[in-house]
Amino acid sequence: MGEKSFSLEELASITEGILTKVQDTKINKVAPPKLADENTLALAMNEEEIENIASSKAKAVLVPLGVNLEGISTIEVERPRLAFMKLLNVFYIGPDTPRNIHNSAVIDPDAKIGNNVSIGANVVVSRGAVIGDNTALMPNVYIGKNAIVGSDCLIHPGVNIGDFVKVGSRCILHHGVSLGADGFSFVTETPSNIETAREKGAIKETNEQVKVFKIPSLGSVEIGDDVEIGANTTIDRGTIENTIIGSQTKIDNLVMIGHNCKIGCACTIVSQVGIAGSCVIGDRVVIAGQAGLKDHVEIGDDSIILAQSGVTKSFPRKSVIMGAPAVLRKDFIKRLKYLDEAEVMVQKYKKYQHLLEDYEKFLNEDAKI
Repeated sequence: MGEKSFSLEELASITEGILTKVQDTKINKVAPPKLADENTLALAMNEEEIENIASSKAKAVLVPLGVNLEGISTIEVERPRLAFMKLLNVFYIGPDTPRNIHNSAVIDPDAKIGNNVSIGANVVVSRGAVIGDNTALMPNVYIGKNAIVGSDCLIHPGVNIGDFVKVGSRCILHHGVSLGADGFSFVTETPSNIETAREKGAIKETNEQVKVFKIPSLGSVEIGDDVEIGANTTIDRGTIENTIIGSQTKIDNLVMIGHNCKIGCACTIVSQVGIAGSCVIGDRVVIAGQAGLKDHVEIGDDSIILAQSGVTKSFPRKSVIMGAPAVLRKDFIKRLKYLDEAEVMVQKYKKYQHLLEDYEKFLNEDAKI
């Protein structure tokens, strides 16, 4: 971070903020107020951090619009988090990508490599694959047969891109991403326990000699433009049609997306989410951490699935979903209210239980007369 240095005027321009300058200060890093020194732009984006400015060594601070401070230069911004993103992009130093093509890379003669492509050690680019201009393949990446990777992509070490997978432009795939593994799809000769349970609601008989057959995956995976996929996330290929991830969608680490899924544009999918096969997710949907979706579920545009939800049915657009099994948030809160009321009722019952028991005895004795 110390390699770059900016004036307050430059940083105000970058963040589109309002500068109130007390003195000239060269800024070579950003940090919270408690960690700031004289050459740091302190980031005070909330009340707690604003209070910490008084004990900070910083000579300049980024604050929300309308925050006025004496004796220190300020850059006021309307959306602090947006300004935060712009600043970090300025100071960010990216990974060391390979220069040119490493001599240990294995590139099939039928592959097409664009202009200014960087390919690291032990990379494999298979027959018919296409790598777009300015894309960087870091060490130990595998690109399958006839796969397409667009321009200006960054593919981190250990990524596996399977046969016929299409990755759009300006995508970032982090360590260990797997695109295009076979879908988890099988069939049995006779109805399986799952089929029986779905149809009859119970498992009455078992077949110890059942044979399980793999259903081949003829489809692949299609990733739109400007998609980022976190480390060790897996996206399975479709059975016949492609599994699709829409442009601008951001996927966290350790996410599992099953075969035939259709994920919309500008979605946010947080760590440890599991999406079973053939789900359809609309545009701008947020799926929070550890949520799980049953197969063939449809979620409408602009919906939010809260953390650890177990989604077993479809929901329309603009739904806020929570719980397991998941329901609309308003219904979940209503159920919590009923539980609170039930607890009060139980306490009342315990308080007057002896009276009820005495009354029942009286009724029984009266019935004997």
